[in-house]
Amino acid sequence: MATPYVSIVLEDIPSTQDEAVARADDAPVLVVAARQSAGRGRGGRRWETAPRAMAASLAIRPRGWKAAQFGCLSLVAALAGRAVLGEDIGCKWPNDLLRDDAKVAGLLLEASGDLVVIGLGVNLWWPDPPAGFGSLFETDPGPDNALELASGWCDDLLARIDRGPGEWGRAEYRRACGTIGRAIRWSPGGAGRAIDVDEEGRLVVETATGRITLSSGEVWEVG
Repeated sequence: MATPYVSIVLEDIPSTQDEAVARADDAPVLVVAARQSAGRGRGGRRWETAPRAMAASLAIRPRGWKAAQFGCLSLVAALAGRAVLGEDIGCKWPNDLLRDDAKVAGLLLEASGDLVVIGLGVNLWWPDPPAGFGSLFETDPGPDNALELASGWCDDLLARIDRGPGEWGRAEYRRACGTIGRAIRWSPGGAGRAIDVDEEGRLVVETATGRITLSSGEVWEVG
């Protein structure tokens, strides 16, 4: 049986992440909005918003998951996003979804104690996007499909979380991850080639001095 959750749909909001935290309860809470005035990405960076967009945040206390395993949930959420947005969508570790190397969606995971808030922002339509960005649709799809996409993502994500940390989908993520096999850089001064994603969702990197792992909280970029 699928995990029940509460859906809250709003037109305009400062941040779905903050709203999900404020409304968090024992049952998962999904907050969906068409626009955010203070949306944020990883590291507190401002989230670039398309003219037609969808933002969703799920507040959940994942049963059977330890705090040390929460980092995997960003990758789990990416797989759930790909399942809803289409198999032509690729994963860029740890929190971007791409089509033809253009970012069409991004994820944000924030945790406090046993509460995890997982956000998904999707560029539905963007006629003139900045370099490196794209959108899901070539023409404006209108306002009606945002809730359907958010609900589909939430349903898939909750089903994956229910499987537990031992079955989070590592093999599936590795197949979808375009970062593996690419040269990457990270601060301060790190460089190497991504070769794998481990059981804990960390990126495995081959460097000139040996093999290391990067966690999702570290700053890095594909070269």
